[in-house]
Amino acid sequence: MEIHKCANKDELGKQAATSAAEAIRSAIKDRGAAAIVVATGASQFETLEHLVQQADIDWSKVTAFHMDEYVALPESHPASFRRYLKERFQQKLPVPLKAFHLINGEAADPATECARLNELIASFKIDVLLGGIGENAHLAFNDPPADFDITDGYHVVDLDEACRNQQVGEGWFASLEEVPAQAISMTIQETLRAKLVLISCPDKRKAQAVKDSVSGPVSNVVPASVLQTHAATHLFLDPGSASLL
Repeated sequence: MEIHKCANKDELGKQAATSAAEAIRSAIKDRGAAAIVVATGASQFETLEHLVQQADIDWSKVTAFHMDEYVALPESHPASFRRYLKERFQQKLPVPLKAFHLINGEAADPATECARLNELIASFKIDVLLGGIGENAHLAFNDPPADFDITDGYHVVDLDEACRNQQVGEGWFASLEEVPAQAISMTIQETLRAKLVLISCPDKRKAQAVKDSVSGPVSNVVPASVLQTHAATHLFLDPGSASLL
């Protein structure tokens, strides 16, 4: 895991986006297409803002997936990740993506939706995955103790109280009771299959999770610690999130 200590949030986002753009351009040059995973939440604001401004990317040759979505939350809700990614990423690109495989959290059967996504992502090698680390060190919505063994691309997960409180603290929901109890999430193993993993993780409230993920043992009670085993993970921090390192 390579750690990048950035001067502030904006510099963090710029560095992460620049790295992602280089990987996307390289994949398109090498084989004429690229596949990426994008994430949501407050940690991704600056990264996505800079990514959509990157020059010389033929987005029409890029297929995108996203990491997670709440179960049974309407897309019209301000916390919907589909809404977030359409507004902050997809709609700001200069040309349309080749494809954007969004998670339908409103599917009648979440397990069937996972099966649909699993079939789709199985045919791709992900060139670059953009993600974050939760206050409880979750990776995607894999809260501790995370399942490190499931080999499917996506699965249905229960969200723990720390994770749900983070969503309230970031302003996505007015109360804990409003936060859905389940989500469809990319699995740990699918995350590790990405060729390049770029983690944007600003804010002092993430400092303990960062410390545990970077310097502690690899353990499913600290899900993001598994990134220590990945050959090409880059962790972008600001002064707050790096404060315990």
